[in-house]
Amino acid sequence: MTSQTVTFSRYPVPELRDLEPDMRLMLEEIQEKTGFIPNVFMALAHRPDELRAFVAYHDALMKRDSGLSKAEREMIVIATSAENSCLYCIISHGAILRIYSKHPTLSDQIAANYRKADLTDRQKAMLDFAVKICNRSAEVGEEDFAELHAHGFSDEDIWDIGAITALFALSNRMANLTSMLPNDEFYNMARDVTPRDRGA
Repeated sequence: MTSQTVTFSRYPVPELRDLEPDMRLMLEEIQEKTGFIPNVFMALAHRPDELRAFVAYHDALMKRDSGLSKAEREMIVIATSAENSCLYCIISHGAILRIYSKHPTLSDQIAANYRKADLTDRQKAMLDFAVKICNRSAEVGEEDFAELHAHGFSDEDIWDIGAITALFALSNRMANLTSMLPNDEFYNMARDVTPRDRGA
């Protein structure tokens, strides 16, 4: 497998044409939809079986029917990625949140300090829990579930919060391990959206 000369990962990155057909097709579909291939996919393609597993779990969590909106799921990724100092995920998922929320600065607010961000009390409770899972999961107890239930979250929603936090803990650490850099396209994506109400 030949490798590109790239600067977004410290590990060899395969050429798209050298990937197995299912992987190549998946990435070509992403490229057709977004106009580029996010660096995370090419970096993780260094180990194709692990990329397949990552994408399968990602899609199972981030695309399933849930009591969490798509925007709220991205809020979790950004808040916990900020805790883990993951540049790649803060920037890339910040762009996705701008698209879903139609709020041009919300992702920046969350990355800096979600407690001061333009969020509902429900969303702040969600992120409080996600950050606790991120940093102190051994301390999670019934009082955390009670607090989330009071904000309207079901037990399945709470599972989603925890699972998204856990999956992106893996992603954050692999991004930091590989010195993964975000695509330039992410930085300006959806910066010109018009803000809407806070119920993202």
